[in-house]
This record gives sequence, C-alpha cells and structure tokens, in this order.
Amino acid sequence: MTEAWIVIAPDKFKGSLTAVEVAEAVAEGLRAAEPDVELRLVPVADGGDGTVDAAVSAGFERRRARVRGPLGEPVDAEYAVANHTAVVELAEASGLRRLPAGVFDPLHASTYGTGELIRAALDAGARTLVLGVGGSASTDGGAGMLAALGARFLDGAGAELEPCGASLAELASVDLSGLDERIAQTEVILATDVDNPLLGTFGAAAVYGPQKGAAPEDVLALETGLGRLVDVLIKQFGEHAVAAAAQPGAGSAGGVGYGAIVALGASVRPGIELMLELLGVEQAMRGARLVVTGEGSLDEQSLRGKAPVGVARLAALHGVPVAAVCGRLALTEDQLRRAGILRAFALTEIEPDPERCMIDAAALLTRLAPRLLG
Repeated sequence: MTEAWIVIAPDKFKGSLTAVEVAEAVAEGLRAAEPDVELRLVPVADGGDGTVDAAVSAGFERRRARVRGPLGEPVDAEYAVANHTAVVELAEASGLRRLPAGVFDPLHASTYGTGELIRAALDAGARTLVLGVGGSASTDGGAGMLAALGARFLDGAGAELEPCGASLAELASVDLSGLDERIAQTEVILATDVDNPLLGTFGAAAVYGPQKGAAPEDVLALETGLGRLVDVLIKQFGEHAVAAAAQPGAGSAGGVGYGAIVALGASVRPGIELMLELLGVEQAMRGARLVVTGEGSLDEQSLRGKAPVGVARLAALHGVPVAAVCGRLALTEDQLRRAGILRAFALTEIEPDPERCMIDAAALLTRLAPRLLG
C-alpha cells in the first residue's frame, strides 16, 4: 500500500465530461498504473454547471422539481439537500443549456424557474441556501426569481409586468410584501466566479449580454432596464440599493446577483471557495501525497478564480503538490507555478485533434493519468 492517498478534485470538461466523469477517468488510469493506490475522489464545481452533481457526489441528496425554463416551458430541474442546507444551481432551471438549440431570447428570457427551485428547496426544509449562478440565459436582474418567490413588478398604472429584461424599462415599483416569509429566516449565499458589477462597461448586460444572443441595441435596452430596477429599489432600500449595484458579483447571471443581494439579503462568496468548503475538499487533502485538479481549458480565465486555481490554493495551505489535467493548455509553466500548479497535462499531448479530444475525453484521460505519477 502507498503511504498516502491521492485526491482527485477536477471541475467539468465543459461540453465533454462532468466533473464526476473526469474524476472517474483519472482514477481508472491511476489504478492501472499503480493498483494499490489509495484515491479520494472529490469532484468540484465553482457555482456554475455541475454544482448540483458535485454536491451529490459529496453526499447531498438529489431532488427534482418541475419548474419554468428560461422561455417559460416546463423543465425538470435538480437541486441538492443535506440536513438543512440546499444547493440550487441556476443553470438547472434558467441556464443557456435549457434553451432550444440555436434559440436565444435575451430580452424575454427569465429566471422565474430559479425562484421556483428556491421555493422547492425551502419546502424541503432548507435554512441555508447556496445559490450557484453560472450559465444563465437571461438578463433580468433577478426579477423572475423574485417574482416566483412572491414579488410583484408593476408599471406606472399598477399593472403587473412580465419579469424579464425587456419589461424593466417600464418598471415603476416593486411590491415585496408577498415575498416568501421563509426567506427572512434563511441564510442565502451567492456562489459566483465573476466579480462584475451590475451596470456599466463591465456590467451584466455589456459583458454577458452578447453571449446570450443580445445585439447592440438589446444590450442598450437591457442596461436601461437594469438601471431602472436600481432606481426603483432605491425608493425602498436607499443607499443599500446603490451600493449593491456596485458590489463585485452583482452582475453575475444577468443581475441575479443584484436581486439576491438586495431583496434576499444574500452574501457573496467566490464560488469555488464556497464549494470547496461545502464539499469537504480540505479534509480530503490533509495527509495527501498529491492533488489532481483540472478543467476543460486551462487558460487565462482559469487564473481568475476558477476551480483548478481554487483547489491549488487550498492544497498549498497543506503543503500538498498539485498536478492538473485539461483538454487544452494555454498557460506557461511560470503561470502554472504562480497559480500553485506544479505540472499540467493536456489531452492534446496524446491526441492533437481537438474534436477527438472532446469525443474521447474519458479514454484519453485514462491514458494520460499515469503521467501524473511521474
């Protein structure tokens, strides 16, 4: 038997493998090279796609609820529960992946289903709610989510507006009197890997709107609507509404961060930091001889708080060396070292065709894994 174990803590390979599948493929390769190796698999997520799967792999119970998708169609979305803590993944209900192939509607897509998913988690007894907000299809400032929880968005004549980005420009008032009373007794934590404010050049509409299909005129309309939402909420929350709009993370998921901070009293934490804590990754690292992490593309974005760097920082606290696997490697050795990753191995080292890397990622990872022991 080996003296100590190896921790396998990767994120997903987006469009190819879930984090759980990545961990299992690496484990298979390590066991082939060293049959007696002791492994601890703790697949991770940073609050975006795969967050519920990561929680379930750590012992949370998977639950399902029928909710509205981003364009109003019914979808079966999942969340995870353990004791009185729930993990809700916005992408499950309101994500880009819930849109029909090639169909975008940035002005009318809504986060209503995310609010329904939160309500289901409250029904399940959650008193701490972790809201992972990556991969959203909408830019509604969280209006849809809040409407599903009992808020009403009204125009100047007192008529209720459809809670979506396009309607926010007509907003005159927000009635929060019907907001689910359980929210006040619930700790809401926003898990996000972006630090964008709500408005401006680096805000939700300008930066992420085009990724959701927004043309320049749509971006302008969405920005106007989000600005109107802030103006209206100032009447109820004063300077808190102004400060929240500038807070890092307020622009996450099309402004869901802002809606959660102001109306749900959410605190904001880096997604990977929170998820590593929730998933018990630090406990697995203590006494380990090596930590293996990774994601589909190790690049400049990875250095901005993505999962592999978060894993490496945590491992450094315990003096455990870190190696990474990825589909594509676009970082220099110096960048890797400064991120706390001693070495990294890409699937392209054994299969130069990127398309084959996507299709055969699991098998290639299994072939690549023995190099981690070198």
